Amino acid sequence: MPDSSFVTVGLRFPRLAFVLCLLISTLTSPAARAQAGLERLEITTASGPHAFQVEIANNGASREKGLMFRRFMPAERGMLFEFERSEPVAFWMKNTYIPLDMVFIARDGTVTHVAANAEPLSEAIVPSGGPCIAVLELNGGEAAKIGLREGDKVRAAFFKP
Repeated sequence: MPDSSFVTVGLRFPRLAFVLCLLISTLTSPAARAQAGLERLEITTASGPHAFQVEIANNGASREKGLMFRRFMPAERGMLFEFERSEPVAFWMKNTYIPLDMVFIARDGTVTHVAANAEPLSEAIVPSGGPCIAVLELNGGEAAKIGLREGDKVRAAFFKP
């Protein structure tokens, strides 16, 4: 038998194929997605729970860049901007090429304001309308699709009940 293969259950598999299968299964696990910068987030609306995978922006550099320069965001993905304290914030869409829904969220995960379909590349200010501890950016139209309203709940590791 050649050195570059091994036998399992009567079948020959090249070592490279085995390693690739192992790598793919590892990278698609929930733990690997979290290590790749994605965390699970769930929004509960009148229509039920809605799961998303979100990137976390929790420092000055990541919050400043946000979703700028991106031309596409997969469905059921987003970015969660986490802040150190609850206070009014304002966002804009400069250098952001995709329409976004901005969801402003209190410390306990309660949605305090939704700014739907922010205009790509706009420098118009999008205010939070009051204090918030986090802002969730989703693909434009997603908030309407899931029936998201003020008072709905967001669950993620960052929020404290």
